[in-house]
Amino acid sequence: MQLSGWGRFPRMNGTISAPRDAAGVAAMLGHGPLIARGMGRAYGDSAIASTAISTRNLNRMIAFDAETGQLVAESGVTLGEIIAAFLPRGWFMSVTPGTQFVSLGGAIAADVHGKNHHSEGSFGTFVDWIDLMGADGTVLRCSRTENPELFAWTVGGMGLTGIILRTAIRLKPVQSGWIRQATIPARNLDEALAAFEDTYSATYSMAWIDCAATGSKMGRSIVMNGEHAGRRELPADLRMKPFETPSHGSKSVPFNFPGFALNPWSVRLFNEAYYQTGARKPSHDLVGWGPFFYPLDAVRNWNRIYGRKGFMQFQCVVPLESHAEGLREILGAITRSGAGSFLAVLKRFGAQNSRLSFPMEGYTLALDFPMTQRSLALMPELDRIAVDHGGRFYLAKDSRMSAETLHNSDPRWGEFATMRRDNNLTGQFASAQSERLGL
Repeated sequence: MQLSGWGRFPRMNGTISAPRDAAGVAAMLGHGPLIARGMGRAYGDSAIASTAISTRNLNRMIAFDAETGQLVAESGVTLGEIIAAFLPRGWFMSVTPGTQFVSLGGAIAADVHGKNHHSEGSFGTFVDWIDLMGADGTVLRCSRTENPELFAWTVGGMGLTGIILRTAIRLKPVQSGWIRQATIPARNLDEALAAFEDTYSATYSMAWIDCAATGSKMGRSIVMNGEHAGRRELPADLRMKPFETPSHGSKSVPFNFPGFALNPWSVRLFNEAYYQTGARKPSHDLVGWGPFFYPLDAVRNWNRIYGRKGFMQFQCVVPLESHAEGLREILGAITRSGAGSFLAVLKRFGAQNSRLSFPMEGYTLALDFPMTQRSLALMPELDRIAVDHGGRFYLAKDSRMSAETLHNSDPRWGEFATMRRDNNLTGQFASAQSERLGL
């Protein structure tokens, strides 16, 4: 079948199997390089290859410790399935990315992050152990004390160290399904960055940023902070059923939008409307967990709005010592090019907390662009600006970066490639991305 990531670029023909147990996975090994594939929500080519192993049938939850919050589950279980099972019991994901339609194996492989990296770290912080199948079918238990080197290379290793079969993660206790949200309109980039720093103690924080605004409005944003609401903080009518929140929508994009629908004018109009709407919101509000953590999940197949050719995402992190200058240069390059993004997110990161973790202390900017010649022409300039300011890039969102850019920006990936060669992994586990990036 034809495989692609969520961005629908690139596409390649490949075979995919969906084994139901470890024996079925082992039977796939030894016939050439392959890659594990969970929900296919990596934006680019991280989980596509000529041979892929789908983990969707490895979808059993095995054990739960209500004292520690430790959940043991197979790698194909999704974050949404965990929330559905455990939020009514008072537990939530310790770290979650911007979609619940991600598998546990994929979350570990990308060491995903969320709105709380500055306060609680990335997904790998809450992984206790991993059962990893190697190229010969042997399964090793990997943790910080057992096979620690393999554990360190696997968390964030993009599925290139083996097939994750099972894992133990820690959930966090919560008293309700509601979030106390604070909204701060920021008239420009300086105000947005000041808002992040002033509210650094918030558990969750992120901002939608207008990447089409220029002049004194450049970088204007809607900064949103959040805390899990305690039961006593809820209105009286919600306290009896604190985990029941309104349905998070079920709309779907039924067809590919025409290519001309997303253009500089429509992007500017959307950004203006979004900012004005956000600026009028109450400064403090109570929102359900779905709209707060997963706003885009309310619209199924939203990737179709970018048309048949798909889209790409540029996501970098710029270190704290040069973040303002770097972000300003990136936004300036985007506005000059006319290749605006209407899905743009700014977040504050804390310190790096695993060997291959993408986040480091600083600010990350994520922007979606339609797959056009204008957008492709802009990407090398954005890459250069990020590298010049000591930044690096998120492989779970990458679909077109060059190997030279990756290795110049982040020497850890050269060390990772050497480790793979030394352990004879390159001929066993490979994706289209790993081949493109020389991993």
